[in-house]
Amino acid sequence: MSILPSNKPDTSHILGIDYGESKVGLAIGDSETRMAFQYGTLKNDKNLLQKLAEIIEKENISKIIIGVTNLETRFPSPARSLGNSVSKLTNVEVEYQDEMFTTRQAQRNLIEKGAKGIKKFDDQEAARLILQGWLDKNL
Repeated sequence: MSILPSNKPDTSHILGIDYGESKVGLAIGDSETRMAFQYGTLKNDKNLLQKLAEIIEKENISKIIIGVTNLETRFPSPARSLGNSVSKLTNVEVEYQDEMFTTRQAQRNLIEKGAKGIKKFDDQEAARLILQGWLDKNL
């Protein structure tokens, strides 16, 4: 079952990704609400692409936003490689969003909310910030 407020079966969603060497944070939102929500964290292992493909199908994802640093926007990077691979596998469009300071801001947000286990949730909060930034800028 989807965590999103819209219960329309034909509503498409947008997936935000904060790529890391060991963990990949996920957030989900849509153009109707223009709000991003934390979704989860995946291990960055050999099953990552398959797990992403399953989420993309389950949540009816129509676009993927992946955070990259300013330097990565000009040069190949692991985040861009992931974007290319997931787009080829799922035929879903991928765009890139600057992720400058999102992890630091995510940790601050979690501290302010009194969250326990900040390291457990900072990747998905960073993904939420990346996606929310894209939604604010593009919709």
